[in-house]
Amino acid sequence: MRQRLTAEMPDWRRIGIAAALGLGAALGQAPLGAWYLALPALAGLIALVGRAPRREGVWLAWFGGAGYFMAALNWIVQPFMVDAAQDGWMAPFALPLMGFGLALFWAAAAWPWARNRAFGFALGLAVAELARGYVLTGFPWALLGHIWIDTPVAQAAAWVGPTGLTVLTVMLAFGLTLGRWALASGVVLAAVWGLGLWTLAQPMPAPREITLRLVQPDAAQQAKWDPALAQQFFDRLLAFTAAKPAVDLVIWPETALPYLIDRHPEIADMIAEAAGGAQVAVGLQRTEGDRAWNSMLVLGADGSRVASYDKFHLVPFGEYIPFGDALFRWANISAFASQMGNGYTAGLGPQVLDLGALGKVQPLICYEAVFPQDLRGVERADWLLQITNDAWFGTWTGPFQHAAQARLRAIEQGLPLVRVANTGVTAVYDARGRVTASLPFGTATYLDAALPAPLPATPYARLGELPVLVLLAGLASCALWPRRRLTA
Repeated sequence: MRQRLTAEMPDWRRIGIAAALGLGAALGQAPLGAWYLALPALAGLIALVGRAPRREGVWLAWFGGAGYFMAALNWIVQPFMVDAAQDGWMAPFALPLMGFGLALFWAAAAWPWARNRAFGFALGLAVAELARGYVLTGFPWALLGHIWIDTPVAQAAAWVGPTGLTVLTVMLAFGLTLGRWALASGVVLAAVWGLGLWTLAQPMPAPREITLRLVQPDAAQQAKWDPALAQQFFDRLLAFTAAKPAVDLVIWPETALPYLIDRHPEIADMIAEAAGGAQVAVGLQRTEGDRAWNSMLVLGADGSRVASYDKFHLVPFGEYIPFGDALFRWANISAFASQMGNGYTAGLGPQVLDLGALGKVQPLICYEAVFPQDLRGVERADWLLQITNDAWFGTWTGPFQHAAQARLRAIEQGLPLVRVANTGVTAVYDARGRVTASLPFGTATYLDAALPAPLPATPYARLGELPVLVLLAGLASCALWPRRRLTA
């Protein structure tokens, strides 16, 4: 068995080439956004897998995927370093486990194709990336289609969503592997790019007469829950909230409130007094008995509770631990992000909050903004609001990737997005994903900004993934058709 497995594996030189090509494909992700490097690297990997025997191709796809995910998700070690004395020992294992684990999707993408292997692998990658957003609660981070977010090509997401962008990416890369068709890939890319430029040149509705205050307290994760610093952070939030001139809505980021408002009801009056008549959306933890939620609470001008939302798409191992109670008892393992017991309780699901004159808003707490499917199945909002604590992601890649994916939600839905981070990327995006206002990274301050207007519902907002699924089915029939041969 061991001899057979060794015979099926490619030599280490080809494995190294596959991993390097995967790493090159990751250069298209934020903050670099080097799509011009990512696309030929992906084409090289598709050609390498397509020319290999089937079983060798699976190995090459696995190592290529590992190179891609380990490069794109290098920020994954950061949460383990917040409390390095307790959790730092896990950091060296986290990145390779995540990288090789997610690369199994790419290995599976290479398996089914006995013929038309390069085309089949390219198509399989699109299907694998779609599946990655759903399997085991989903993790659609650093999708191949995300390499276009900072370009006009991203405007196509209003029609085909992130999966459509991924299909475009892998088909362009496959076209580059076919010498006589490489020019066709360039023509298609130029056409989509030009359509994006035309879309961005179209007039936008005037902004609504609503002024928002985005509060960025910049609390370091190591200090965020330090009881000795809680009052300092709270005073900073109140001072930013009380600044003149008055606004219509003040927004605090995820878990910004260092106290439990359920145990200290006087806090609501203090916040309302500082706001001077404005409503305040507060990111906080709330509790009932021994259960806790990661929540957003909207307070009225008099401190009353106008609306609330509980995060429902929780981060595995970050906000909850599978079999958490048992693991906490046996090994003292608890969720990283939660300060209440072993994790948070999931909320009821996506919601749209009616804030009266401020319009209808769909809240997204942190990680929820990377899931396009979570914006469907509810009534259409007037705008999107993401509150987040990106201190968990470090300062190099994670916060920028997180913000880029949230930005794509604005384009897909044709809705403005307001993003408020404890530290990270705090910004306002219009309904085509353009930044209309932003704060400096890693600075304790606030920003007053106008709320952009929404656009009509996009085709993707109405139809979701259905058109792309039909396209994938058609492409799969081409790849599996026995008399059809597509070779690199």
